[in-house]
Amino acid sequence: MANRLSLAMERTGQWVFSQEIPTDVIVEVGEANFSLHKFMLVAKSNHIRKLILDSKEADLTRIDLSDIPGGPEIFEKAAKFCYGVNFEITVHNVAALRCAAEYLQMTDKYCDNNLAGRTEDFLSQVALTSLSGALVVLKSCEDLLPMAEDLKIVQRCVEIASAKACVEANFPSRSPPNWWTEELTILDITFFAKIIASMRSRGAKGLTLASAIITYTERSLRDLVRDHSGNGTRSTDSMDTDLRARQRELLESIVALLPLEKSAFPINFLCCLLRTAIFLRADTRCKNELEKRISMILEHVTVDDLLVLSFTYDGERLFDLESVRRIISGFVEKEKNVAVFNAGDFREVCSTGMLRVAKTVDAYLGEIATYGELSISKFNGIANLVPKTARKVDDDLYRAIDIYLKAHPNLDEIEREKVCSVMDPLKLSYEARVHASQNKRLPVQIVLHALYYDQLKLRSGADDHKTPDALTTRNQLQADTSLVKENEALRTELLKMKMYIQDIQKSQGTTSKGSAKKPTFFSSVSKTLGKLNPFKHGSKDTSNIDDGMVDLTKPRRRRFSIS
Repeated sequence: MANRLSLAMERTGQWVFSQEIPTDVIVEVGEANFSLHKFMLVAKSNHIRKLILDSKEADLTRIDLSDIPGGPEIFEKAAKFCYGVNFEITVHNVAALRCAAEYLQMTDKYCDNNLAGRTEDFLSQVALTSLSGALVVLKSCEDLLPMAEDLKIVQRCVEIASAKACVEANFPSRSPPNWWTEELTILDITFFAKIIASMRSRGAKGLTLASAIITYTERSLRDLVRDHSGNGTRSTDSMDTDLRARQRELLESIVALLPLEKSAFPINFLCCLLRTAIFLRADTRCKNELEKRISMILEHVTVDDLLVLSFTYDGERLFDLESVRRIISGFVEKEKNVAVFNAGDFREVCSTGMLRVAKTVDAYLGEIATYGELSISKFNGIANLVPKTARKVDDDLYRAIDIYLKAHPNLDEIEREKVCSVMDPLKLSYEARVHASQNKRLPVQIVLHALYYDQLKLRSGADDHKTPDALTTRNQLQADTSLVKENEALRTELLKMKMYIQDIQKSQGTTSKGSAKKPTFFSSVSKTLGKLNPFKHGSKDTSNIDDGMVDLTKPRRRRFSIS
Protein backbone atom coordinates (compact mmCIF):
# COMPACT_ATOMS: atom_id res chain seq x y z
CA MET A 1 0.00 0.00 0.00
CA ALA A 2 2.85 2.40 0.86
CA ASN A 3 4.46 1.76 -2.52
CA ARG A 4 1.22 2.60 -4.32
CA LEU A 5 0.90 5.86 -2.35
CA SER A 6 4.47 6.90 -3.08
CA LEU A 7 4.03 6.12 -6.78
CA ALA A 8 0.83 8.18 -6.89
CA MET A 9 2.55 11.16 -5.26
CA GLU A 10 5.56 10.80 -7.54
CA ARG A 11 3.38 10.78 -10.65
CA THR A 12 1.47 13.79 -9.35
CA GLY A 13 4.74 15.63 -8.79
CA GLN A 14 5.80 15.01 -12.38
CA TRP A 15 2.83 16.80 -13.91
CA VAL A 16 2.36 19.40 -11.18
CA PHE A 17 6.00 20.51 -10.87
CA SER A 18 6.16 20.95 -14.60
CA GLN A 19 4.10 24.05 -14.07
CA GLU A 20 6.04 27.26 -13.66
CA ILE A 21 3.89 28.45 -10.76
CA PRO A 22 4.87 26.91 -7.39
CA THR A 23 2.26 24.88 -5.45
CA ASP A 24 0.43 26.56 -2.59
CA VAL A 25 -1.68 23.82 -0.94
CA ILE A 26 -1.15 20.26 0.29
CA VAL A 27 -4.13 17.93 0.03
CA GLU A 28 -4.08 15.06 2.52
CA VAL A 29 -5.88 11.85 1.51
CA GLY A 30 -5.20 9.25 4.16
CA GLU A 31 -1.43 8.74 4.26
CA ALA A 32 -0.87 10.39 0.87
CA ASN A 33 -0.04 14.08 0.45
CA PHE A 34 -0.54 15.93 -2.83
CA SER A 35 1.14 19.31 -3.47
CA LEU A 36 -1.24 21.25 -5.76
CA HIS A 37 -2.44 24.69 -6.80
CA LYS A 38 -5.54 26.20 -5.25
CA PHE A 39 -6.69 28.01 -8.35
CA MET A 40 -6.61 24.81 -10.45
CA LEU A 41 -8.69 22.91 -7.91
CA VAL A 42 -11.15 25.70 -7.24
CA ALA A 43 -11.87 26.03 -10.97
CA LYS A 44 -13.52 22.55 -11.01
CA SER A 45 -14.39 21.71 -7.38
CA ASN A 46 -17.00 23.72 -5.54
CA HIS A 47 -16.28 21.71 -2.36
CA ILE A 48 -12.63 22.81 -2.24
CA ARG A 49 -13.65 26.40 -3.02
CA LYS A 50 -15.98 26.39 0.00
CA LEU A 51 -13.28 24.94 2.25
CA ILE A 52 -10.91 27.73 1.29
CA LEU A 53 -13.51 30.47 1.64
CA ASP A 54 -14.80 29.18 4.96
CA SER A 55 -11.36 28.64 6.45
CA LYS A 56 -10.41 30.80 9.42
CA GLU A 57 -6.82 30.79 8.26
CA ALA A 58 -5.77 33.76 6.12
CA ASP A 59 -3.80 31.48 3.82
CA LEU A 60 -5.02 27.87 3.91
CA THR A 61 -2.09 25.60 3.11
CA ARG A 62 -3.43 22.10 4.04
CA ILE A 63 -6.74 20.48 3.13
CA ASP A 64 -7.82 17.08 4.51
CA LEU A 65 -9.91 15.01 2.08
CA SER A 66 -9.33 11.58 3.68
CA ASP A 67 -13.00 10.62 3.45
CA ILE A 68 -13.23 11.04 -0.33
CA PRO A 69 -14.72 7.93 -2.03
CA GLY A 70 -12.06 5.79 -3.70
CA GLY A 71 -9.15 7.06 -1.63
CA PRO A 72 -5.84 8.49 -2.96
CA GLU A 73 -5.94 6.79 -6.36
CA ILE A 74 -9.33 8.26 -7.25
CA PHE A 75 -8.40 11.70 -5.90
CA GLU A 76 -5.29 11.65 -8.11
CA LYS A 77 -7.49 11.17 -11.17
CA ALA A 78 -9.87 13.93 -10.02
CA ALA A 79 -6.90 16.27 -9.57
CA LYS A 80 -5.64 15.36 -13.06
CA PHE A 81 -9.06 16.27 -14.40
CA CYS A 82 -8.76 19.67 -12.70
CA TYR A 83 -5.38 20.17 -14.37
CA GLY A 84 -6.62 18.97 -17.75
CA VAL A 85 -4.29 15.94 -17.74
CA ASN A 86 -5.61 12.92 -19.58
CA PHE A 87 -6.40 9.68 -17.72
CA GLU A 88 -8.47 6.60 -18.52
CA ILE A 89 -12.00 6.05 -17.27
CA THR A 90 -12.82 2.33 -17.05
CA VAL A 91 -15.64 0.11 -15.82
CA HIS A 92 -13.53 -0.50 -12.72
CA ASN A 93 -13.13 3.13 -11.66
CA VAL A 94 -16.11 4.93 -13.17
CA ALA A 95 -18.37 4.42 -10.12
CA ALA A 96 -15.67 5.68 -7.75
CA LEU A 97 -15.00 8.69 -10.00
CA ARG A 98 -18.71 9.46 -10.11
CA CYS A 99 -18.91 9.34 -6.31
CA ALA A 100 -15.73 11.42 -5.96
CA ALA A 101 -17.15 13.99 -8.38
CA GLU A 102 -20.26 14.22 -6.23
CA TYR A 103 -18.15 14.52 -3.07
CA LEU A 104 -15.98 17.30 -4.58
CA GLN A 105 -19.04 18.92 -6.15
CA MET A 106 -17.45 18.69 -9.58
CA THR A 107 -20.84 18.87 -11.34
CA ASP A 108 -22.03 20.62 -14.46
CA LYS A 109 -23.89 23.11 -12.29
CA TYR A 110 -20.57 24.48 -11.13
CA CYS A 111 -18.60 24.07 -14.37
CA ASP A 112 -19.49 22.85 -17.83
CA ASN A 113 -18.22 19.43 -18.93
CA ASN A 114 -17.19 18.65 -15.40
CA LEU A 115 -16.15 15.25 -14.00
CA ALA A 116 -19.67 14.23 -12.95
CA GLY A 117 -21.01 14.67 -16.48
CA ARG A 118 -18.06 12.81 -18.02
CA THR A 119 -18.56 9.79 -15.74
CA GLU A 120 -22.31 9.76 -16.34
CA ASP A 121 -21.73 9.66 -20.07
CA PHE A 122 -19.32 6.76 -19.69
CA LEU A 123 -21.80 4.84 -17.50
CA SER A 124 -24.69 5.14 -19.93
CA GLN A 125 -22.77 4.83 -23.19
CA VAL A 126 -20.12 2.23 -22.30
CA ALA A 127 -20.22 0.54 -18.89
CA LEU A 128 -23.93 -0.28 -18.65
CA THR A 129 -24.38 -1.51 -22.20
CA SER A 130 -23.33 -5.09 -21.40
CA LEU A 131 -23.96 -7.60 -18.63
CA SER A 132 -20.27 -7.93 -17.80
CA GLY A 133 -19.77 -4.16 -17.64
CA ALA A 134 -22.79 -3.65 -15.38
CA LEU A 135 -21.59 -6.37 -13.02
CA VAL A 136 -18.06 -4.96 -12.81
CA VAL A 137 -19.44 -1.50 -12.00
CA LEU A 138 -21.79 -3.04 -9.42
CA LYS A 139 -18.88 -4.92 -7.88
CA SER A 140 -16.91 -1.68 -7.50
CA CYS A 141 -19.86 -0.13 -5.65
CA GLU A 142 -19.32 -2.48 -2.68
CA ASP A 143 -16.75 -0.05 -1.25
CA LEU A 144 -18.71 3.08 -2.20
CA LEU A 145 -21.81 2.69 -0.09
CA PRO A 146 -24.02 4.48 0.72
CA MET A 147 -23.14 7.17 -1.82
CA ALA A 148 -23.34 4.73 -4.76
CA GLU A 149 -26.91 3.89 -3.75
CA ASP A 150 -27.83 7.55 -3.23
CA LEU A 151 -26.62 8.31 -6.76
CA LYS A 152 -28.74 5.37 -8.11
CA ILE A 153 -25.66 3.68 -9.54
CA VAL A 154 -26.46 0.41 -7.73
CA GLN A 155 -30.07 0.47 -8.82
CA ARG A 156 -29.18 1.10 -12.47
CA CYS A 157 -26.60 -1.69 -12.48
CA VAL A 158 -29.02 -4.17 -10.88
CA GLU A 159 -31.83 -3.41 -13.33
CA ILE A 160 -29.61 -3.64 -16.40
CA ALA A 161 -27.78 -6.77 -15.20
CA SER A 162 -31.00 -8.61 -14.28
CA ALA A 163 -32.64 -7.71 -17.59
CA LYS A 164 -29.68 -8.92 -19.61
CA ALA A 165 -29.36 -12.07 -17.47
CA CYS A 166 -33.00 -12.95 -18.16
CA VAL A 167 -32.43 -12.51 -21.89
CA GLU A 168 -29.30 -14.69 -21.77
CA ALA A 169 -31.15 -17.39 -19.82
CA ASN A 170 -33.86 -17.61 -22.49
CA PHE A 171 -31.77 -16.84 -25.58
CA PRO A 172 -28.08 -17.63 -24.97
CA SER A 173 -25.77 -15.54 -27.12
CA ARG A 174 -22.64 -17.61 -26.58
CA SER A 175 -21.40 -20.94 -25.26
CA PRO A 176 -21.72 -22.37 -22.70
CA PRO A 177 -25.36 -21.31 -22.29
CA ASN A 178 -25.02 -20.63 -18.55
CA TRP A 179 -21.97 -18.39 -18.90
CA TRP A 180 -23.92 -15.54 -17.34
CA THR A 181 -24.21 -17.42 -14.02
CA GLU A 182 -20.42 -17.43 -13.75
CA GLU A 183 -20.42 -13.66 -14.26
CA LEU A 184 -22.70 -13.17 -11.26
CA THR A 185 -20.27 -14.93 -8.92
CA ILE A 186 -18.02 -11.86 -8.67
CA LEU A 187 -20.64 -10.07 -6.60
CA ASP A 188 -21.07 -9.79 -2.87
CA ILE A 189 -24.07 -11.73 -1.55
CA THR A 190 -25.99 -8.48 -0.92
CA PHE A 191 -25.80 -7.36 -4.56
CA PHE A 192 -26.30 -10.93 -5.81
CA ALA A 193 -29.53 -11.09 -3.80
CA LYS A 194 -30.67 -7.81 -5.39
CA ILE A 195 -30.18 -9.24 -8.87
CA ILE A 196 -32.01 -12.49 -8.00
CA ALA A 197 -34.92 -10.47 -6.60
CA SER A 198 -34.98 -8.28 -9.73
CA MET A 199 -34.94 -11.33 -12.01
CA ARG A 200 -37.79 -12.87 -10.02
CA SER A 201 -39.83 -9.68 -10.41
CA ARG A 202 -39.22 -9.89 -14.18
CA GLY A 203 -40.79 -13.35 -14.24
CA ALA A 204 -37.65 -15.49 -14.38
CA LYS A 205 -38.37 -19.21 -13.96
CA GLY A 206 -37.39 -21.11 -10.85
CA LEU A 207 -34.92 -23.25 -12.77
CA THR A 208 -33.22 -20.11 -14.10
CA LEU A 209 -32.82 -18.67 -10.62
CA ALA A 210 -31.71 -22.06 -9.29
CA SER A 211 -28.99 -22.27 -11.93
CA ALA A 212 -27.57 -18.92 -10.84
CA ILE A 213 -27.80 -19.78 -7.12
CA ILE A 214 -26.10 -23.17 -7.57
CA THR A 215 -23.19 -21.65 -9.49
CA TYR A 216 -22.83 -18.83 -6.98
CA THR A 217 -22.91 -21.22 -4.01
CA GLU A 218 -20.37 -23.62 -5.49
CA ARG A 219 -18.03 -20.74 -6.24
CA SER A 220 -18.37 -18.88 -2.93
CA LEU A 221 -18.40 -22.00 -0.68
CA ARG A 222 -16.20 -24.15 -2.88
CA ASP A 223 -14.45 -26.17 -0.15
CA LEU A 224 -17.71 -26.93 1.64
CA VAL A 225 -20.22 -27.56 -1.14
CA ARG A 226 -18.28 -28.78 -4.14
CA ASP A 227 -16.11 -31.26 -2.24
CA HIS A 228 -18.42 -34.28 -2.26
CA SER A 229 -15.63 -36.69 -1.40
CA GLY A 230 -15.41 -35.51 2.19
CA ASN A 231 -11.66 -34.83 2.04
CA GLY A 232 -11.61 -31.08 1.56
CA THR A 233 -12.24 -29.82 5.06
CA ARG A 234 -11.06 -31.42 8.26
CA SER A 235 -13.41 -31.49 11.20
CA THR A 236 -10.82 -29.57 13.26
CA ASP A 237 -11.67 -26.58 11.08
CA SER A 238 -15.11 -26.42 12.64
CA MET A 239 -13.97 -23.97 15.30
CA ASP A 240 -16.04 -20.82 15.24
CA THR A 241 -13.41 -18.61 13.61
CA ASP A 242 -14.08 -15.41 11.69
CA LEU A 243 -13.94 -17.38 8.44
CA ARG A 244 -16.55 -19.86 9.66
CA ALA A 245 -18.75 -17.01 10.89
CA ARG A 246 -18.62 -15.35 7.45
CA GLN A 247 -19.34 -18.65 5.72
CA ARG A 248 -22.29 -19.30 8.03
CA GLU A 249 -23.76 -15.86 7.32
CA LEU A 250 -23.25 -16.39 3.58
CA LEU A 251 -24.95 -19.80 3.65
CA GLU A 252 -27.95 -18.50 5.56
CA SER A 253 -28.32 -15.66 3.04
CA ILE A 254 -28.16 -18.12 0.13
CA VAL A 255 -30.83 -20.39 1.65
CA ALA A 256 -33.09 -17.36 2.06
CA LEU A 257 -32.88 -16.81 -1.73
CA LEU A 258 -34.05 -20.30 -2.76
CA PRO A 259 -37.15 -20.14 -5.00
CA LEU A 260 -40.34 -21.86 -3.88
CA GLU A 261 -40.52 -24.43 -6.69
CA LYS A 262 -39.79 -27.82 -5.07
CA SER A 263 -38.21 -29.29 -8.20
CA ALA A 264 -35.94 -26.32 -8.92
CA PHE A 265 -32.90 -27.78 -7.17
CA PRO A 266 -31.38 -31.27 -7.49
CA ILE A 267 -31.58 -33.16 -4.23
CA ASN A 268 -27.82 -33.78 -4.06
CA PHE A 269 -27.22 -30.00 -4.02
CA LEU A 270 -29.73 -29.55 -1.19
CA CYS A 271 -28.10 -32.38 0.77
CA CYS A 272 -24.70 -30.72 0.37
CA LEU A 273 -26.17 -27.44 1.58
CA LEU A 274 -27.66 -29.15 4.63
CA ARG A 275 -24.37 -30.87 5.48
CA THR A 276 -22.69 -27.47 5.22
CA ALA A 277 -25.34 -25.95 7.48
CA ILE A 278 -24.77 -28.69 10.07
CA PHE A 279 -21.00 -28.28 9.84
CA LEU A 280 -21.14 -24.48 10.16
CA ARG A 281 -23.76 -24.67 12.93
CA ALA A 282 -26.22 -22.53 11.00
CA ASP A 283 -29.38 -21.39 12.75
CA THR A 284 -32.32 -23.74 13.18
CA ARG A 285 -34.50 -21.89 10.68
CA CYS A 286 -31.93 -22.41 7.92
CA LYS A 287 -31.59 -26.14 8.62
CA ASN A 288 -35.34 -26.65 8.91
CA GLU A 289 -35.89 -25.01 5.53
CA LEU A 290 -33.37 -27.31 3.86
CA GLU A 291 -34.80 -30.41 5.58
CA LYS A 292 -38.28 -29.48 4.41
CA ARG A 293 -37.13 -29.03 0.81
CA ILE A 294 -35.30 -32.36 0.82
CA SER A 295 -38.26 -34.26 2.28
CA MET A 296 -40.53 -32.86 -0.45
CA ILE A 297 -38.48 -34.59 -3.19
CA LEU A 298 -37.08 -37.50 -1.18
CA GLU A 299 -38.22 -40.04 -3.79
CA HIS A 300 -35.25 -38.82 -5.90
CA VAL A 301 -32.71 -39.40 -3.12
CA THR A 302 -29.81 -41.81 -3.49
CA VAL A 303 -27.78 -43.62 -0.87
CA ASP A 304 -24.85 -41.28 -1.56
CA ASP A 305 -27.07 -38.25 -0.90
CA LEU A 306 -28.07 -39.61 2.52
CA LEU A 307 -24.44 -40.48 3.30
CA VAL A 308 -23.46 -36.87 2.51
CA LEU A 309 -25.85 -35.84 5.29
CA SER A 310 -24.49 -38.39 7.73
CA PHE A 311 -20.72 -37.95 7.91
CA THR A 312 -18.33 -35.21 8.86
CA TYR A 313 -16.00 -33.86 6.19
CA ASP A 314 -13.19 -36.19 7.22
CA GLY A 315 -15.53 -39.14 6.68
CA GLU A 316 -14.58 -40.61 10.05
CA ARG A 317 -17.48 -39.68 12.30
CA LEU A 318 -21.25 -39.68 12.06
CA PHE A 319 -23.17 -36.46 12.44
CA ASP A 320 -26.20 -36.44 14.69
CA LEU A 321 -28.67 -38.35 12.52
CA GLU A 322 -31.66 -36.29 13.67
CA SER A 323 -31.72 -34.41 10.36
CA VAL A 324 -32.03 -37.69 8.42
CA ARG A 325 -34.79 -38.82 10.78
CA ARG A 326 -36.74 -35.58 10.33
CA ILE A 327 -36.38 -35.69 6.54
CA ILE A 328 -37.67 -39.28 6.25
CA SER A 329 -40.43 -38.59 8.78
CA GLY A 330 -41.51 -35.49 6.83
CA PHE A 331 -41.70 -37.47 3.61
CA VAL A 332 -43.77 -40.25 5.23
CA GLU A 333 -46.13 -37.68 6.71
CA LYS A 334 -46.54 -36.05 3.29
CA GLU A 335 -47.34 -39.45 1.76
CA LYS A 336 -49.97 -40.07 4.44
CA ASN A 337 -51.61 -36.73 3.76
CA VAL A 338 -51.67 -37.43 0.01
CA ALA A 339 -53.24 -40.85 0.64
CA VAL A 340 -55.92 -39.34 2.86
CA PHE A 341 -56.62 -36.63 0.30
CA ASN A 342 -57.05 -39.29 -2.39
CA ALA A 343 -59.41 -41.25 -0.12
CA GLY A 344 -56.95 -44.14 0.06
CA ASP A 345 -55.55 -46.21 2.91
CA PHE A 346 -51.87 -45.52 3.46
CA ARG A 347 -51.51 -48.73 5.51
CA GLU A 348 -52.53 -50.90 2.58
CA VAL A 349 -51.15 -49.17 -0.51
CA CYS A 350 -47.93 -47.18 -0.79
CA SER A 351 -46.94 -44.95 -3.67
CA THR A 352 -44.07 -45.73 -6.00
CA GLY A 353 -42.09 -42.92 -4.36
CA MET A 354 -42.58 -44.46 -0.92
CA LEU A 355 -41.43 -47.88 -2.16
CA ARG A 356 -38.34 -46.30 -3.69
CA VAL A 357 -37.53 -44.38 -0.50
CA ALA A 358 -37.94 -47.55 1.59
CA LYS A 359 -35.43 -49.40 -0.56
CA THR A 360 -32.97 -46.51 -0.39
CA VAL A 361 -33.31 -46.21 3.39
CA ASP A 362 -32.60 -49.93 3.87
CA ALA A 363 -29.51 -49.68 1.68
CA TYR A 364 -28.46 -46.56 3.63
CA LEU A 365 -28.79 -48.45 6.93
CA GLY A 366 -26.47 -51.10 5.54
CA GLU A 367 -23.86 -48.41 4.82
CA ILE A 368 -23.89 -46.76 8.25
CA ALA A 369 -24.29 -50.03 10.19
CA THR A 370 -20.53 -50.61 10.24
CA TYR A 371 -19.88 -47.61 12.51
CA GLY A 372 -19.42 -48.51 16.16
CA GLU A 373 -20.94 -45.29 17.48
CA LEU A 374 -24.31 -46.04 15.84
CA SER A 375 -26.57 -47.05 18.72
CA ILE A 376 -29.38 -49.59 18.49
CA SER A 377 -31.96 -46.88 19.18
CA LYS A 378 -30.73 -44.74 16.27
CA PHE A 379 -30.52 -47.72 13.92
CA ASN A 380 -34.02 -48.90 14.84
CA GLY A 381 -35.37 -45.35 14.86
CA ILE A 382 -34.50 -44.82 11.20
CA ALA A 383 -35.65 -48.31 10.16
CA ASN A 384 -39.03 -47.90 11.87
CA LEU A 385 -39.75 -44.62 10.08
CA VAL A 386 -40.52 -46.59 6.92
CA PRO A 387 -44.04 -48.11 7.01
CA LYS A 388 -44.16 -51.92 7.06
CA THR A 389 -46.25 -51.95 3.89
CA ALA A 390 -43.54 -50.07 2.00
CA ARG A 391 -41.32 -53.17 2.14
CA LYS A 392 -42.57 -55.99 -0.06
CA VAL A 393 -39.67 -58.11 1.18
CA ASP A 394 -37.29 -57.41 4.06
CA ASP A 395 -34.13 -58.72 2.40
CA ASP A 396 -32.38 -55.33 2.27
CA LEU A 397 -33.28 -54.63 5.88
CA TYR A 398 -32.04 -58.12 6.87
CA ARG A 399 -28.73 -57.37 5.15
CA ALA A 400 -28.41 -54.10 7.12
CA ILE A 401 -29.19 -55.93 10.39
CA ASP A 402 -26.64 -58.63 9.63
CA ILE A 403 -23.98 -55.98 8.94
CA TYR A 404 -24.86 -54.22 12.20
CA LEU A 405 -24.59 -57.43 14.21
CA LYS A 406 -21.26 -58.24 12.58
CA ALA A 407 -19.91 -54.74 13.36
CA HIS A 408 -21.16 -54.97 16.98
CA PRO A 409 -20.10 -58.46 18.09
CA ASN A 410 -20.44 -57.77 21.83
CA LEU A 411 -24.24 -57.47 21.85
CA ASP A 412 -26.06 -59.89 24.16
CA GLU A 413 -29.10 -61.94 23.14
CA ILE A 414 -31.62 -59.33 24.24
CA GLU A 415 -29.83 -56.55 22.36
CA ARG A 416 -29.62 -58.67 19.22
CA GLU A 417 -33.33 -59.38 19.48
CA LYS A 418 -33.91 -55.66 19.81
CA VAL A 419 -31.97 -55.00 16.59
CA CYS A 420 -33.90 -57.72 14.76
CA SER A 421 -37.27 -56.44 16.02
CA VAL A 422 -37.50 -54.00 13.09
CA MET A 423 -37.53 -56.91 10.63
CA ASP A 424 -40.37 -59.31 9.82
CA PRO A 425 -38.80 -62.78 9.32
CA LEU A 426 -41.92 -63.92 7.46
CA LYS A 427 -41.24 -61.34 4.71
CA LEU A 428 -37.81 -62.68 3.80
CA SER A 429 -37.24 -64.32 0.44
CA TYR A 430 -36.35 -68.01 0.22
CA GLU A 431 -32.65 -67.25 -0.24
CA ALA A 432 -32.64 -64.84 2.72
CA ARG A 433 -34.39 -67.42 4.95
CA VAL A 434 -31.81 -70.05 4.03
CA HIS A 435 -29.06 -67.60 4.97
CA ALA A 436 -30.84 -66.62 8.20
CA SER A 437 -31.32 -70.24 9.27
CA GLN A 438 -27.53 -70.71 9.18
CA ASN A 439 -26.59 -67.26 10.55
CA LYS A 440 -24.99 -67.65 13.98
CA ARG A 441 -25.15 -63.90 14.59
CA LEU A 442 -28.95 -63.89 14.68
CA PRO A 443 -30.81 -64.55 17.94
CA VAL A 444 -32.34 -68.04 18.24
CA GLN A 445 -35.89 -66.71 17.96
CA ILE A 446 -35.29 -65.31 14.46
CA VAL A 447 -33.63 -68.55 13.30
CA LEU A 448 -36.60 -70.56 14.60
CA HIS A 449 -39.01 -68.26 12.78
CA ALA A 450 -37.19 -68.84 9.52
CA LEU A 451 -37.10 -72.62 10.00
CA TYR A 452 -40.71 -72.79 11.13
CA TYR A 453 -41.81 -70.77 8.13
CA ASP A 454 -40.21 -73.18 5.67
CA GLN A 455 -41.56 -76.23 7.50
CA LEU A 456 -45.05 -74.80 7.44
CA LYS A 457 -44.73 -74.23 3.70
CA LEU A 458 -43.55 -77.78 3.13
CA ARG A 459 -46.55 -79.18 5.00
CA SER A 460 -48.92 -76.96 3.06
CA GLY A 461 -47.33 -78.02 -0.25
CA ALA A 462 -46.40 -74.47 -1.20
CA ASP A 463 -43.71 -73.66 -3.71
CA ASP A 464 -40.44 -72.84 -1.97
CA HIS A 465 -39.79 -69.87 -4.21
CA LYS A 466 -43.14 -68.19 -3.66
CA THR A 467 -43.95 -66.12 -0.63
CA PRO A 468 -47.23 -67.25 1.03
CA ASP A 469 -49.54 -64.92 2.79
CA ALA A 470 -47.49 -63.53 5.68
CA LEU A 471 -50.52 -62.57 7.79
CA THR A 472 -51.98 -66.09 7.70
CA THR A 473 -48.61 -67.63 8.53
CA ARG A 474 -48.05 -65.22 11.39
CA ASN A 475 -51.47 -65.97 12.89
CA GLN A 476 -50.83 -69.72 12.61
CA LEU A 477 -47.43 -69.31 14.25
CA GLN A 478 -48.94 -67.36 17.15
CA ALA A 479 -51.66 -70.00 17.63
CA ASP A 480 -49.16 -72.83 17.63
CA THR A 481 -46.91 -71.02 20.07
CA SER A 482 -49.86 -70.46 22.40
CA LEU A 483 -50.78 -74.16 22.21
CA VAL A 484 -47.21 -75.20 23.03
CA LYS A 485 -47.19 -72.93 26.10
CA GLU A 486 -50.53 -74.30 27.33
CA ASN A 487 -49.35 -77.90 26.92
CA GLU A 488 -46.18 -77.19 28.84
CA ALA A 489 -48.09 -75.54 31.68
CA LEU A 490 -50.55 -78.46 32.00
CA ARG A 491 -47.79 -81.05 31.89
CA THR A 492 -45.85 -79.26 34.63
CA GLU A 493 -48.90 -79.04 36.92
CA LEU A 494 -49.77 -82.71 36.42
CA LEU A 495 -46.24 -83.84 37.20
CA LYS A 496 -46.25 -81.79 40.38
CA MET A 497 -49.57 -83.34 41.41
CA LYS A 498 -48.34 -86.88 40.68
CA MET A 499 -45.20 -86.45 42.73
CA TYR A 500 -47.18 -84.95 45.58
CA ILE A 501 -49.57 -87.92 45.62
CA GLN A 502 -46.64 -90.36 45.61
CA ASP A 503 -45.14 -88.61 48.63
CA ILE A 504 -48.46 -88.87 50.49
CA GLN A 505 -48.85 -92.52 49.63
CA LYS A 506 -45.33 -93.34 50.84
CA SER A 507 -45.89 -91.60 54.15
CA GLN A 508 -49.18 -93.47 54.70
CA GLY A 509 -47.53 -96.80 53.78
CA THR A 510 -44.97 -96.51 56.58
CA THR A 511 -47.60 -95.94 59.28
CA SER A 512 -49.93 -98.85 58.36
CA LYS A 513 -47.70 -101.76 57.27
CA GLY A 514 -49.46 -105.01 56.43
CA SER A 515 -52.91 -103.45 56.71
CA ALA A 516 -55.14 -103.18 53.69
CA LYS A 517 -54.89 -99.87 51.97
CA LYS A 518 -58.03 -97.85 52.16
CA PRO A 519 -58.90 -95.53 49.37
CA THR A 520 -57.91 -91.98 50.21
CA PHE A 521 -59.11 -88.65 48.93
CA PHE A 522 -55.86 -88.02 46.99
CA SER A 523 -55.91 -91.41 45.33
CA SER A 524 -59.44 -90.69 44.18
CA VAL A 525 -58.33 -87.34 42.81
CA SER A 526 -55.41 -89.05 41.04
CA LYS A 527 -57.65 -91.55 39.33
CA THR A 528 -60.09 -88.83 38.33
CA LEU A 529 -57.30 -86.71 36.84
CA GLY A 530 -56.06 -89.77 34.99
CA LYS A 531 -59.40 -90.10 33.31
CA LEU A 532 -59.43 -86.40 32.44
CA ASN A 533 -55.83 -86.41 31.15
CA PRO A 534 -55.75 -84.03 28.15
CA PHE A 535 -52.62 -85.74 26.82
CA LYS A 536 -54.10 -89.21 26.75
CA HIS A 537 -54.16 -89.18 22.99
CA GLY A 538 -51.12 -86.96 22.69
CA SER A 539 -47.43 -87.52 22.95
CA LYS A 540 -47.35 -88.68 26.59
CA ASP A 541 -50.00 -89.85 29.04
CA THR A 542 -49.24 -88.71 32.55
CA SER A 543 -51.28 -91.57 34.00
CA ASN A 544 -48.57 -93.96 32.76
CA ILE A 545 -45.71 -92.07 34.40
CA ASP A 546 -43.66 -94.41 36.62
CA ASP A 547 -43.65 -93.90 40.33
CA GLY A 548 -39.90 -93.45 40.23
CA MET A 549 -38.03 -90.42 38.99
CA VAL A 550 -39.90 -88.61 36.28
CA ASP A 551 -38.00 -88.32 33.01
CA LEU A 552 -38.23 -84.62 32.12
CA THR A 553 -35.67 -84.78 29.34
CA LYS A 554 -37.55 -86.83 26.80
CA PRO A 555 -39.13 -84.60 24.15
CA ARG A 556 -42.84 -84.83 23.57
CA ARG A 557 -44.50 -84.84 20.25
CA ARG A 558 -46.24 -81.60 19.48
CA ARG A 559 -48.30 -80.52 16.59
CA PHE A 560 -46.26 -78.44 14.15
CA SER A 561 -43.01 -79.18 15.97
CA ILE A 562 -39.70 -78.20 14.37
CA SER A 563 -37.97 -81.23 12.89
